[in-house]
Amino acid sequence: MKKIAVVTGAAGGMGRAIVAQLLEDGMLVCGLDVDRAGLDDLAQDDRFTGIVTDLTDGAATNAAFARIEAAHGGVDALVNNAGTCLMSEFPDIPEAEFEKQMALNFSGAFHCCQAAVKQMMGRAGVRKIVNISSNGAYNFDAFDPPHYRASKAALDTLTKDLARRYATDKIAVNSIAPAMTETPLFGVVSKEVLDKAIAQMPHGRAMQPSEIAAWVGFLISPAGDISSGNVIILNQGRDVR
Repeated sequence: MKKIAVVTGAAGGMGRAIVAQLLEDGMLVCGLDVDRAGLDDLAQDDRFTGIVTDLTDGAATNAAFARIEAAHGGVDALVNNAGTCLMSEFPDIPEAEFEKQMALNFSGAFHCCQAAVKQMMGRAGVRKIVNISSNGAYNFDAFDPPHYRASKAALDTLTKDLARRYATDKIAVNSIAPAMTETPLFGVVSKEVLDKAIAQMPHGRAMQPSEIAAWVGFLISPAGDISSGNVIILNQGRDVR
């Protein structure tokens, strides 16, 4: 029986790479995103099901997972990839922007974990949750604004809590925290800021979504069964001191 994976933000740059990796690994993938056209494009592969979902709406998220349960009986892996970086700077961050940042990067993932864990219970093998965090959660040399950092730090704390809470249920939970990765989010910063950030990468280039997706695939594979509660930092060794 094929394993069922859920990927949020599936139609974005990182999401598409993760979907491709998990399909290559032999999983059936359900993708959640607000981008209907992007999901329709991915659905050209009949192993992929797209569900248009606003992850900032808890009821919509629960409805999406109910649909997945009805179709597949449960979930074996969840990748909380959906997120963005809103760039207003402290102390002039509008309240609405702060709430939107936390809703997109943290609250949506929290509600997905709530729904997925229920559907993981009783499934065979070690089930997996992989949260896509960021170097910005801990590296204060980078340009990231504070509400973005806070949202990702909260996600990493959720990772550790759930890893401890569900260890004996054989649900492994990890965060992947990439540094500069070439996705459409590059468009939220100026060329000057972007060039400076890339110049700080030891390999002299940004990382590629496929490279991050390969780590997601590793954690979801049997090789990742014994890894849980970790924040895995991917930055070419930039922050080694």
